[in-house]
Amino acid sequence: MLHWWRQWRAKRFIARHPFPQQAWQEVRSRLPLIKALDDETAKRLGLRAWRLLHKKRLSIPDGHNVDLPTRLGLFAQASLLTLNWSDADAEDAFANVHEILLLPDVFRRRASSMDDAGVIHEYPDERIGETWYQGPVVLSLADVIASGSYSGVNVIIHEFAHKLDMGNSLDADGFPPLPADMSASTWHRVFTAVWDDLQGHLARGETPPIDDYAASDPGECFAVCCEYFFTAPQILARAYPELYDLLEHYFRQSPLIRLTSNGQAGHSGEVDQTRERSGGFGSGHF
Repeated sequence: MLHWWRQWRAKRFIARHPFPQQAWQEVRSRLPLIKALDDETAKRLGLRAWRLLHKKRLSIPDGHNVDLPTRLGLFAQASLLTLNWSDADAEDAFANVHEILLLPDVFRRRASSMDDAGVIHEYPDERIGETWYQGPVVLSLADVIASGSYSGVNVIIHEFAHKLDMGNSLDADGFPPLPADMSASTWHRVFTAVWDDLQGHLARGETPPIDDYAASDPGECFAVCCEYFFTAPQILARAYPELYDLLEHYFRQSPLIRLTSNGQAGHSGEVDQTRERSGGFGSGHF
C-alpha cells in the first residue's frame, strides 16, 4: 500500500512539474561525475534531484543569477550520496535539510580552539561550507560551480555527508545511521584505523595519503572520505582499500568502476589545496 502511494505521489509530482530534459542534459555535459553515469542511472538520479530541488529551500545571494542547470546540478550531487538507496531511505536521509544557503564566495567565521594549557584562542576562519543540525547547509557559490569533477574536492558532497552523519546525533561524529546489514563494530574499527594512520603521518611530519583536513575531527574524516569516495575513488581505494570497500557497501555504489569504465583510470585525482577546505558543523559551536 505504501509503495503504491509513493508511486502515485511521484507520478503526480511529475505531472505538476515536468522534468526539464534540456537542463538535465546541460548538467550531464558540465559535470563529469554525472556524465559518468549510464543513461538509466542518470535518469533516476535526475528525477530524484528534481524532487529534492522542489522540497528544499534554496537561498541565492542577491545579484547572482544561478541558472537551472547549476541548481539542478547542485541537488544532483547531493542526491548522488543516496543514489542507490530506496526512495524512502533517501528522503529520510535528508529530512534534517531544510535550506541550502548560497553565499557568493569563501566566507569568514570566528573560530576557537584550546591549547595544551587549556587556554582558548579565537581566530578568523575562512570556509567554503558549513552545516548545522536542523539548520541550513551553507555553501560558497564559487565552490558549488567548481564542484562536479574528479578532483577529490566537492563542497556539496562534503556538507551533505555531514547531514547524513547527523542522522543520529546533534553533531557530526563520523558515525552515521547504518543499514541493518552493516556492523557498527566494523565501521568503528575501519574508521579508527584510518584515523590512526592519518594521525601517525602527521606526527612523523609526513603528508597523509588523503587531505590532512580528514585528521582534524572524526566528522571531517567521514566527510572528506566521502568526497574521495565519489570524486577520487582510485586514491581512496589505493590508500585505504578496506575503507573504500566499507563505503561501497554503505552507499551501495562503485565509483571506481564508473571512473575506470569512462576512460579516466589515469586521472590523478589530486586535491586542489588552493581553496581553503575548512567547513564547520554542529549546533552553535565552531
